[in-house]
Amino acid sequence: MPRATSERFVRAHQPSAKSSKNASSANDAGGGNSGTRNPLFNTERFGQHILKNPQIATTIVEKANLRPTDRVLEVGPGTGNLTVRILEKAKHCTAVEMDPRMAAEVTKRVQGTPEQRKLEIIIGDFVKATLPYFDVCISNTPYQISSPLVFRLLSHRPIFRCAILMFQREFALRLIARPDTELWSRLGANVQLYAKVDLIMHVGKNNFRPAPLVESSVIRLVPRDPPPPVRFEEFDGLGRIVFSRRNKTIHASFLARGVIDMMEKNWRTWCSEQGRMVEDNADMKKKVEEILTATGYGEQRAAKMSIDDLLKLLSAFHDEGIHFA
Repeated sequence: MPRATSERFVRAHQPSAKSSKNASSANDAGGGNSGTRNPLFNTERFGQHILKNPQIATTIVEKANLRPTDRVLEVGPGTGNLTVRILEKAKHCTAVEMDPRMAAEVTKRVQGTPEQRKLEIIIGDFVKATLPYFDVCISNTPYQISSPLVFRLLSHRPIFRCAILMFQREFALRLIARPDTELWSRLGANVQLYAKVDLIMHVGKNNFRPAPLVESSVIRLVPRDPPPPVRFEEFDGLGRIVFSRRNKTIHASFLARGVIDMMEKNWRTWCSEQGRMVEDNADMKKKVEEILTATGYGEQRAAKMSIDDLLKLLSAFHDEGIHFA
């Protein structure tokens, strides 16, 4: 799943402006209640709030099960509350930080210590940054980059061992949702196709300074290695159709306005690339209905379909030369 692919997908899953504005990230500077007054901690520009609970920071790092040989990628280090704990356990940490003030604070925090040589800071946008090799990713994520971060990680090669990531709670729960539950969606299906996702813990908003308007949760993401032999664009293209009306029948979703025309265009392009003749009287609607009837998925609803169900349906369309990307 190349980077360009992940970038195309995440644009469709950007969180709402309200969620982004109230996001919680960055890390604790330690002590005092002046976080909302000190210019260093006026982080609203980057959607950041300061994690002030050291026990939560310790737990996040412990859940990563770091090894002395590990190279860690940290996203949004803030003032370094997670960073210093990572450096105690890992061989090296590369921290990507958008705010130069925060980057300077992290540097200052380890200056003159043995950990200084183990830390590298990249100042800039994580989504655009050139990422180094890493074994583990730890992120107290600025919520406006939640989707870009997840799919950038899943498209990264070589595959890393695991990631411990803090997100807005609703987003985290969508990542771990299962079929036939309220939050099962195209986002969850796409992520779980390529990774195993588990909930680690919930984090209340009072653990941040200033407190955001949303709650947070921490998840563990473990990429499937090797990844499934499925083109992301194809799986996502099918998901885009069936989850557009997750509580309607699959048959109804495929008959929605513009879907048949899009599929016929893709099919004719595929036939041209394969050097196949295209019948002038080809009826794409009839083809789709025959496939849905043969597979038995026509009366199913996306809200109840598992990843295996979606893969079987995708395979049935492919057998007839019908593609979704």
